[in-house]
Amino acid sequence: MMRLCISVPKLIAACAVAAVCALTAAPQSMAAAPKTTVAPKIFGTAEIRTRGVQKFKKWTGVLQRYQGDRKKEGRPCKPSLLNPCDIAKWRAFVKDVAKKPKRQQLDAVNAYMNKRRYIVDPKNYGKRDYWATPKQFFNKNGDCEDYAISKYISLLHAGYDPDAMRVVIVQDLNLKVAHGILVVYLDGEALVLDNQIPKVINAKRIRHYKPVYSINEKHWWRHRG
Repeated sequence: MMRLCISVPKLIAACAVAAVCALTAAPQSMAAAPKTTVAPKIFGTAEIRTRGVQKFKKWTGVLQRYQGDRKKEGRPCKPSLLNPCDIAKWRAFVKDVAKKPKRQQLDAVNAYMNKRRYIVDPKNYGKRDYWATPKQFFNKNGDCEDYAISKYISLLHAGYDPDAMRVVIVQDLNLKVAHGILVVYLDGEALVLDNQIPKVINAKRIRHYKPVYSINEKHWWRHRG
């Protein structure tokens, strides 16, 4: 049985707002030029690439804000009661992870981020829906899409091709709410990094998710069965 990241369905339902999108400008890519990737099906659906990633305001907005945060990540940090140096520890972790085989990178990043505590956006930010940068996630913890975003950015720093990754908004057919996860394509498999599941698993093993849309820095995709 899959472990849920929160204790009651009321809290899980907060992730339903993760599919809301609006208009803004897209940031520059944080990684080298991507390679062409042939994506396997996600949860039995095929991707249809669609123009207009700029429409997803919360997604492009969080990437833009991260560009500002990223400039400060290399600063020396001495742990204290008020500053545990989470960002410095994270970047040291990612640097070490980058030396591992790709599959081990996924396992390590998924486990590292899943240790964070789940907190709904209204309690955390006083907003119905807010997409957080890694800095904000480490400072305040977060909800489903915040885990997925920090995993995505961690793997970018570890050298992953952004074309091989998607933040995916799915409908949880069991709980009847929306949910945010990260899917990574590796060796012909669609691998799921999910704050509700302790281990990285093949998407074929999950039967209760229906994709709504998926997105990375350059594109977004519709899904068709």
